[in-house]
Amino acid sequence: MSDPNPSTDELAGTEQPFVQHLVELRDRLMYGMAGLAVCMAVLAIWPGPSGLIDLIAIPIRAHMPPDAKLIAVGVFSPFFVPLKVLAMGALLMSLPWWMYQIWAFVAPGLYSHEKRFAVPLIVLGSLLAYVGIAFVQFFVLDKMFGFIQQFTPKSVAATPDIASYVEAILSLYLAFGLAFQVPIVVVLLVKMSLVTVQQLKEFRGYFIVLAFVVAAVVTPPDVISQLALAVPMCLLYEMGIWGARWFVKATAAPATEESATN
Repeated sequence: MSDPNPSTDELAGTEQPFVQHLVELRDRLMYGMAGLAVCMAVLAIWPGPSGLIDLIAIPIRAHMPPDAKLIAVGVFSPFFVPLKVLAMGALLMSLPWWMYQIWAFVAPGLYSHEKRFAVPLIVLGSLLAYVGIAFVQFFVLDKMFGFIQQFTPKSVAATPDIASYVEAILSLYLAFGLAFQVPIVVVLLVKMSLVTVQQLKEFRGYFIVLAFVVAAVVTPPDVISQLALAVPMCLLYEMGIWGARWFVKATAAPATEESATN
């Protein structure tokens, strides 16, 4: 006997040609670049490139002599370094907008019960990235430079080059911003059935070793910054395991939930 109320796939008939997908991707990239340009214009007006440089230089200047300043060794460093910082600041400022464009691109291929949790994941991913960068700015850099300055001989004047300093801290911003996405990655891996929660628990010991290896590779060769990255990654991994267990249940399709109760 046939089911009087057959379940239908809500995505049936919504397939789009490949060229149309490319057009949609192009449009989303253009929207993202437009948002980036707006953020760059806003930051260029206030606080301005020099204001951004002064902000990110606070951690290292706290461990330099009162009248000491960062130096610009390269001929074009006074121009390109503030521009690089301005671009990075605009990218961070426009991160939620970029995340929204990604969601808008993939949303047509999601079921309604999946769309309900796509936006919270985007918001959480953006917040975790901001938390990781703030963790670097207000904790890691201060402790790291304080640790390094202890080994500076009194006969040596520590006057870092602004280009190398900016390059170092931007790499730390990127490393911590990506590392703090561990819960999101774990949840998505479980949701896509690539791994199970039990497998993640069994992999816990290997992940701890992996976290310390990654921290040793992407951070400067000091204990403070390596521990500051590895330990939060391990904690975020546990957070991801807990979140994956809850997220899979919360985003289960209605038909799956009904069959599970019968």
